[in-house]
Amino acid sequence: MIVRGRITQEDDNSWAKEKAFRRLVFLIAVLVGVILILVAQLFRLQVFGGAPDPELAMLASQETVASRGIILDRNGYFLALNTYEYEITAAPNIITDTQYAIDQLSPLLDLSRDDLAALLDPKNPYALLKKRASKETAEAIAKLKLQGIYLKPKLRRRYPEGQLAAHLLGFVNFDCNGAYGLEGYHDSVLKGMDIPQGGEAYLNYQAVPIAFDPLALPQEGPYLVLTLDRNIQYLVERELAKAVARYQAESGTIIVMDPRTGAILAMASYPSYDPNRFYEVPKEQFDLFVNPAVSKWYEPGSVFKVVTMAAGLETGVVTPDSTYFDSGTIEVGGWTIFNPDRKAHGWVTMRDILAYSLNVGIAHVSTLLGEERFYEYVRRFGFGRKTGIDLDGEIEGYVRMPGSANWSRVDLGTNSFGQGIDVTPLQMITAVAAVANHGLLMKPYVVDRIVDGQNVIVTQPTAVAQVISAQAAEQLTDMLVDAVERGAELAMVPDYEIAGKTGTAQIFIPEEGQYDPELTIASFAGYAPAHDPRFIMLVKIDKPRLDPWGSEVAAPVFRIIAERLFALLDTPSDRVRLASR
Repeated sequence: MIVRGRITQEDDNSWAKEKAFRRLVFLIAVLVGVILILVAQLFRLQVFGGAPDPELAMLASQETVASRGIILDRNGYFLALNTYEYEITAAPNIITDTQYAIDQLSPLLDLSRDDLAALLDPKNPYALLKKRASKETAEAIAKLKLQGIYLKPKLRRRYPEGQLAAHLLGFVNFDCNGAYGLEGYHDSVLKGMDIPQGGEAYLNYQAVPIAFDPLALPQEGPYLVLTLDRNIQYLVERELAKAVARYQAESGTIIVMDPRTGAILAMASYPSYDPNRFYEVPKEQFDLFVNPAVSKWYEPGSVFKVVTMAAGLETGVVTPDSTYFDSGTIEVGGWTIFNPDRKAHGWVTMRDILAYSLNVGIAHVSTLLGEERFYEYVRRFGFGRKTGIDLDGEIEGYVRMPGSANWSRVDLGTNSFGQGIDVTPLQMITAVAAVANHGLLMKPYVVDRIVDGQNVIVTQPTAVAQVISAQAAEQLTDMLVDAVERGAELAMVPDYEIAGKTGTAQIFIPEEGQYDPELTIASFAGYAPAHDPRFIMLVKIDKPRLDPWGSEVAAPVFRIIAERLFALLDTPSDRVRLASR
């Protein structure tokens, strides 16, 4: 209170408290104001985006995607290349002349003026104008220098040979990830490393330059040089498609391999697809992407007799000239097994068993071997496990083993001729290739080398195991030459010895619990020249409707391709080869 112009102690304390309170309120107000300004600025930047200088609108930071490593065949032909498309986006709220932008962009983007006007509504902070535009379209837009229009390079994989080797190559999806085949298996290698291009970033909006100068694009990842031969691959795919049509078959697979190294020269399945246009394959047909050569199993039928006979020769339970009386049936595990022709052939040798493809005779060999030894050799030859090939999606196949709940003794008999055992085409050709390679099983591979600048990683052929002796392999090769001459004449090529075995496999229908009474899988596995093989080939034709037999469907396809292979691989005839020794 005031007394004669003086302030009492009580009033002084009240005034001091009020002053302190006002100062605190002011400071709090300032702090709140600053926070509100910061929040507002952050909100503006995150939701509406920073407004860059018009001169910088096309020169902001680039979100890079490393250029993917290319893929070449063994002779240097391009199988997979890169190109760039461009994502075109906009920040409509910073476009200064919306009408002008609509007029200029509508014809370039192939969008109606009304649709484009809706996208470029100034109220919108962001608009995707085109997911993937061509380089030419992007160049035309870049020349317009429109503020608020952004261009972002997107890698696009290109396969110059179209469908050629599609199952083996796989493809790269719109997220730049490899899928299936080599693209899937070597995805992390092919991607390489991203390289930032500098400039300014605007949070939600990253204005991206079009980098037409190759030096401005991200550096390429390592590239792959394959064992695949483009010319052989083309030949194989052409003849496979013809065979499927000729015999009114459902599908088919052909593999060509160098048995000495395991290198794949060709791998084809039909029907196929164009990896350039993978996105056009309907969802219900995505199974087309799967490589049947490594990712689907089948019962191989009589081609598997090669494995059973190899085990018999190696263990000594039979020799090529051992005899057996074929009564037309044999009982194994309480079940009766018949020959394909339902006939008795009397006294036959082991050579006859392969030449006439006698189920009864080969089941006799498996019973001589017994459960333990027979399945030991089935495993030795690689069945029931992956080969380890450098392709995405390989499966193990399926072998019922003694002691398992679903194995019965009849399997010892039926497995001997390839029934009741599930293998992939790659497993089957790899096993027969071991016989061609003097008993040495090789790991199959597709990539010959990986080149990363000055660093080159070369794939060395890998021996898996000596599954049978060279002597047993030589004996079996002689028997397989005889089998072709007496049972698969349509596979023969003049002046060249062909060693091989046909297969006519029944198709099991799980839903019905029985084999299809009519449809088969016709196949032939053969190598040549028989005693100095340059290639081995498996021909597999699924469900041919005009003829069920491997000797009449698959063997002729082998011959047609083999005739060209001898020329492509510069293989001298047996007469010339023997004369030069």
